[in-house]
Amino acid sequence: MCELIGRAIEQAVQRRVLLGGAGASVLAAVFGTPASATEMAQQQERIAQARSAATRFGTRLLLLGTAGGPQYWPNTSRRSTSSALVVGDAVYLVDCGDGAGKRLQEALDPPTTGVMKALRAVFLTHLHSDHVIDYPNILLYGWYAGIELAPSPLRVFGPGRRGEMEPMFTPPGGQEREPEVMNSSNPTPGTEDMTGYLYQAFATDINDRMRDNGKKDIRKLVKVEDIKLPQIGGFKSPNATPQPDMEPFQIYEDDRVRVSATLVYHAPIWPAFAYRFDTDEGAVVFSGDTAPSQNLVRLAKGADILVHEVIVSAWIDRILPPPRSPAQEALRTHLLNAHTPVEQVGKIAESAGVTTLVLNHIVPGNARAEELVPAQRDFAGQLIIGEDLLQLGVRRARH
Repeated sequence: MCELIGRAIEQAVQRRVLLGGAGASVLAAVFGTPASATEMAQQQERIAQARSAATRFGTRLLLLGTAGGPQYWPNTSRRSTSSALVVGDAVYLVDCGDGAGKRLQEALDPPTTGVMKALRAVFLTHLHSDHVIDYPNILLYGWYAGIELAPSPLRVFGPGRRGEMEPMFTPPGGQEREPEVMNSSNPTPGTEDMTGYLYQAFATDINDRMRDNGKKDIRKLVKVEDIKLPQIGGFKSPNATPQPDMEPFQIYEDDRVRVSATLVYHAPIWPAFAYRFDTDEGAVVFSGDTAPSQNLVRLAKGADILVHEVIVSAWIDRILPPPRSPAQEALRTHLLNAHTPVEQVGKIAESAGVTTLVLNHIVPGNARAEELVPAQRDFAGQLIIGEDLLQLGVRRARH
């Protein structure tokens, strides 16, 4: 579904070409306007102050990448989605967007070449490229950045195989002929499959590192698991019931955290998960990519921080302005149905009774603060607009 963001941008650029000079405003809507030097300095000061304050907490939330979609968004410092939770000296990574490993090194204090030694587990919400593009780097660069020194194997949790091909999205007048299926013997691989394929793709590098550099077998340093779903009443198939009503279920626990998951709605991608981390200091929930979801509300009940994706619906209207063709109208609806409009996310946070709402996976990635303020609507708690490298301390609130 994230690739539809790219399709919408293509539509906007094509429209700009057709409109000529009159399309300049459309182009600005797509690419945004550069931040001023003053705005950039203010942003850096906010991040520095937040980092200093967060280091006093036993549990810290690190926003490593806060943009959504498989795009190199211009005129912004945001990179694609990745977050981390630091509990004492243990680190847990949620998604591996563009630059996640380097961002993690930059976020930890002091920065160190052995940053991955403290990384205990990685949790992938779903397998869209903007959530896993840096996963090979986490493994292969991490091999040299501490994974080999960790006291136990790095754990990786993520979606399993979809099990059936998704239906084609064909807007009116659009392509009717199905494209050739990639990897037809296993067209919907899960996390275990993906990792195995990566080892094969990088076999030249991996074999050389083990034979010439004496590195330990990376396959023994990383333990990858497809998340196994519990029995869910009413579930038929990924196409028929992508988000069946369900209770959260536990997938991981150690001496620092307990992690629970639930299915959310990001059809046709399936499975797509949200995660909840419970620590002694409080609870943090990550929505992953999702439309408004009651499963997510149930997972996030009483949490201290909800990190939730948003899409600026007004931005979609700017890049696909009326009059819209039937195909453009279908694309607009499709985008809105797979993500959470910024005007609706506050109601979700309020329903869950969370203390703080943090906006993440922001689309467009170069959205300005004034476009994201409507997230406060229907929410009585604290709203924080996510920025790359922003850190927040986690403290259990009295509900």
